[in-house]
Amino acid sequence: MKVAAQIREPIDKEMELFEEKFYESMSSKVALLNRITYYIVNRKGKQMRPMFVFLTAKLLNKGEVNERTYRGASVIELIHTASLVHDDVVDDSNKRRGFFSINALWKNKIAVLVGDFLLARGMLLSVDNGDFDLLRIISVAMREISEGELLQIEKARRLDITEDVYYDIIRQKTATLIAACCSIGACSVKPDSPEVEKFRKFGELCGMAFQIKDDLFDYGEEKIGKPTGIDIKEQKMTLPLIYALNQADKKEKKWLINSVKNHNKDKKRVKEVITFVKQKGGLTYAEKKMHEFKESALSLLDTYPPSAYKDSLKLMVNYVVDRKK
Repeated sequence: MKVAAQIREPIDKEMELFEEKFYESMSSKVALLNRITYYIVNRKGKQMRPMFVFLTAKLLNKGEVNERTYRGASVIELIHTASLVHDDVVDDSNKRRGFFSINALWKNKIAVLVGDFLLARGMLLSVDNGDFDLLRIISVAMREISEGELLQIEKARRLDITEDVYYDIIRQKTATLIAACCSIGACSVKPDSPEVEKFRKFGELCGMAFQIKDDLFDYGEEKIGKPTGIDIKEQKMTLPLIYALNQADKKEKKWLINSVKNHNKDKKRVKEVITFVKQKGGLTYAEKKMHEFKESALSLLDTYPPSAYKDSLKLMVNYVVDRKK
């Protein structure tokens, strides 16, 4: 059995029902909008985020979920999908998971409006049902995602990112949404309990490991859907690069910053940067940090009794660092 199927097995029933509810939550009286949301639903990814919601809820509630769990998972997925649609416009990207992006097929104006619609649907799903605690969790995550993106843009201009600033950026940009999934899963079945914060932390640690793994793909040899060196081309300061900069002498540092800033479109130069980062131990260091975040996440599960949901969450954490794309 594939790892993804293994992870999903204890929540198969919930995920099937969730997909129906999620599609319903996007319905509209506008035919164009329905056509676009149908396209989105049929090109879904691994659905890691709703899986985190259901696994957390079932772990904490003796294998049971409730309507709030379904709504929480739908809100997360609506907000996440909206952010992807907007990201593709911001990045001027024509492909998403190997398919044409919304902006490529329907142009930027429609893509932005579709993203806005999905955000509004997410908010209303919570408000209409009085799930204000869940709405608060997701609203904080949305604020942090925006701040993280802007912090990255601000710092990329000067390439003065320290390791601590890098962690702040990925905590806000990537980890906060996975943290919100686990937090919402806990809050849907155990509102106002210490579990809500504990699982927020668990999700955050998973998200940190997830993003470092993404950074490492930039230095990989294999085809993983993300071209090698793309972060360097986009002047993104990732952990392997930050570490290599810290290990470099004055002359090497000058060459490295100049390469990333002014020669990031030069394939030969980008390859030289990748080789330099590897020689300085940037990948080894990033892998070490990624495994530290993974181990911290796993240790938070130690206090819970054995169950299929705990096993799946452990598999999920390991999958985050072992995945090939």
